[in-house]
Amino acid sequence: MPTMHQGGKRAENDVFLAATGMTRFGKRSEALKDLFREAYDDLVKRALSQHVYKKSRELNQAIDAVYVGSMNPEEFAGIGNIATAVADHLGLVGLPTTAVETASSTGLATFFQAYLAVRSGVYRQVLAVVGEKMTGLPTSSATRILAEVIHPLERSCGASMPALAAMSSRRYAYKYELSLEELRNMLAAVSIKNHKNAIHNPLAQFQKEINLEKYLSSKMISTPLCLYDCAAISDGAVAALISADPGPVRISGLGQAGDTLALSERDSFTSFSSTITAADSAYSMADLSPKDIDVVAIHDAFTMFEIVGTEDLGFFPPGRGGYAVLDGLTDLNGSIPVNPCGGLKARGHPVGASGLAQIHEIYRLLMENPGWDIGLTQSIGGLANNNLVCILEKVGHGKRVFGYDIGWRPREIEPHHPPKKSAFSDLFGLLSSKKGRIATFTTLYTVPEGFSEKELRIAVVKVKDGHHVMGIMLSPEDEYGIGTRVKILERDGKPFFEVR
Repeated sequence: MPTMHQGGKRAENDVFLAATGMTRFGKRSEALKDLFREAYDDLVKRALSQHVYKKSRELNQAIDAVYVGSMNPEEFAGIGNIATAVADHLGLVGLPTTAVETASSTGLATFFQAYLAVRSGVYRQVLAVVGEKMTGLPTSSATRILAEVIHPLERSCGASMPALAAMSSRRYAYKYELSLEELRNMLAAVSIKNHKNAIHNPLAQFQKEINLEKYLSSKMISTPLCLYDCAAISDGAVAALISADPGPVRISGLGQAGDTLALSERDSFTSFSSTITAADSAYSMADLSPKDIDVVAIHDAFTMFEIVGTEDLGFFPPGRGGYAVLDGLTDLNGSIPVNPCGGLKARGHPVGASGLAQIHEIYRLLMENPGWDIGLTQSIGGLANNNLVCILEKVGHGKRVFGYDIGWRPREIEPHHPPKKSAFSDLFGLLSSKKGRIATFTTLYTVPEGFSEKELRIAVVKVKDGHHVMGIMLSPEDEYGIGTRVKILERDGKPFFEVR
């Protein structure tokens, strides 16, 4: 357990965020290593302006270790042994270097590992630097690489990250009795808000407002998600200096939790238990509750994830996150501003960098806004199977009453009951019934490499023995919905569904 602070005094094992640096996100001509360099140079510049160090050489000599994060530098940028390559390029040769990867939450996971290294007392100053170079490849290739974090069987059915997010969105609408029009209005409100916020962020990839008409007329990606529901492929890098020396912002709480690799092995498609558990750890460590948070950065790689995130983090009850956006509660002047710098949606989403970009943004917001003293970031890895939550707190803000009964209780997570055998080891031999009911579905219009279809209908079906199976729908979409009974067929080792 962390040492509790009393009366605002610093505990011996406090860890601080000393400085951050970040590149502009978007389509960049620079190589990945040069983006890392740019982020680090920006950190050095900011550290010197804040009088943390007098000279850049002094800062370099103060760094004890380097943690480098990138989701897939081998395929995206053709770089292996990324930690050593980056340390060499930054002129930090000889320091211990470690690579970190947790899919799309890599940025915050790298920060967490750097924090633990300082918190343990092994090091005093640690540099976390993360980045991704994605735009050098065709969109279809980038989509294939991103899909490699999905379970192989689900991937063999054509499931991509947009498809999984879309199926989660459709199930959410069904669970909370929303029409697709109502759901899309909520999703549109998230996208419109975040694009509007990004106008004030000079590092954002998109700095132009959109309206409802533009949202509704955009290309459908995977029903019900359109182009403006999905974060864009991007390039960029971020750096952060984590220190045991007192600084302006304390790292108050951190939490991390996982879930099954396969979406179809979960009990809930409308909430992420990994966020709930990680948030519980972070709130408990910081001795805070959702009501204490002033500003939030949520992983909105898909607009639905922002709505679900606000619920899983305890800001709104289940099923109310979308209404909160429509009511303006998550606006800049709302009760809990969410993604004031544009979020992944408008700021851009170089997958390995996004989690640390959120840290950079919250750090700057706390430093520059007198009314915001405590900020929270949430980062999603894969389809919510490696999630992290971080709480940052301005030192000396005077609002803290340490050790009080915060009244925070994590939302109860639905118990997970995995099948006695893996549904993927002997799929068709395991199924006691070759029929079931559709739990959720989508039509994917951006079909992954290797499929000849122009569009692909994918569904998750619940069978009588209680577990779910993902497969390809053979029937036209206008013939089925959630709850429709289907028969399960096998073709080339893959599950296919047909309306009974």
